[in-house]
Amino acid sequence: MLNAVGYAAHAADKPLEPFKFERRELDDQDVQIEILYCGVCHSDLHLARNEWGGSMFPIVPGHEIVGRVTKVGSQTSKYQVGDTVGVGCMVDSCRHCANCDEGYEQYCDNGFVATYNSEEKQTGGVTYGGYATNIVVHEDFVLKVSDKLDLAAVAPLLCAGITSYSPLRHWGVKKGHKVGIVGLGGLGHMGVKLAKAMGAEVVLFTTSANKVEDARRLGADAVVISKNEDEMKAQRNSFDFILNTVAAKHDLDAYMSLLRRDGSMTLVGLPAEPHPSPQVFNLIAKRRSLAGSLIGGIAETQEMLDFCAEHNITSDIELIDMDYINDAYERMLQSDVKYRFVIDIASLKT
Repeated sequence: MLNAVGYAAHAADKPLEPFKFERRELDDQDVQIEILYCGVCHSDLHLARNEWGGSMFPIVPGHEIVGRVTKVGSQTSKYQVGDTVGVGCMVDSCRHCANCDEGYEQYCDNGFVATYNSEEKQTGGVTYGGYATNIVVHEDFVLKVSDKLDLAAVAPLLCAGITSYSPLRHWGVKKGHKVGIVGLGGLGHMGVKLAKAMGAEVVLFTTSANKVEDARRLGADAVVISKNEDEMKAQRNSFDFILNTVAAKHDLDAYMSLLRRDGSMTLVGLPAEPHPSPQVFNLIAKRRSLAGSLIGGIAETQEMLDFCAEHNITSDIELIDMDYINDAYERMLQSDVKYRFVIDIASLKT
């Protein structure tokens, strides 16, 4: 077994603390990775505090992982020692359902194996995530990362990046389209960057006037204060696509009416309480669509990483030491981060 050191939550009401554990032995097609950086996703906090239910303690969070290959299995063909790689939200799936066959492992009919807090097929134990010194993953769920980018700032691409990229790609965002991004957090700031790089006219919707300047810096062509009725009214019937990243309950109709005929709004935020249902008239009047999207499959995630390398896109981050994680969680609750915390795993080894 491979010894590992990480940070874990041992109960929903306990802070994360140092934790020693073992990774599984390397199988023939496995890749052993020394973790360099791990992004901090809001879902890490939800799971560490069992806010969604189903957390299996102790829980080592982290699914935005960048590292270097230190060892490979005897039949591994995709990677070699020294490669820079990433691991996202999944480390396995059933591999044989219709969705897996089509490259949509994130929608596996039998449930994908999450990078942490999931049953590990090989051992029957529980998967532990990236708040740790190393990880062992089947090569099919490992991703190639460009050394040309700031590796710490690449880490959030493995969740925030692909969560924004996948719906933009699926709904065919391209040059000439007008795209709205609702919310300027970890997901929203990536949505602005990616949609702009795809050639779209990008409008950022926010409730905070103090985010206008930053939104423009990130690439937004215009910023609308969503609490301002006149500003919202001026945008009606004009959007091809809206990516709604807000993870709090809010009025969806305010945005549905901004879509032109055949326009779509996709939700990627996970609110603790359901949104009020939109008015049916708002949908049928212009053949509008309301949809949802998860992360992306492995092939699409690799496509996203390559796209970001080509366009020099990374996440805006605040690099932290591992022992700051509990403070980082509290700051996340206050939306006090621009726009993603990333853990320097070297701080865990000293």
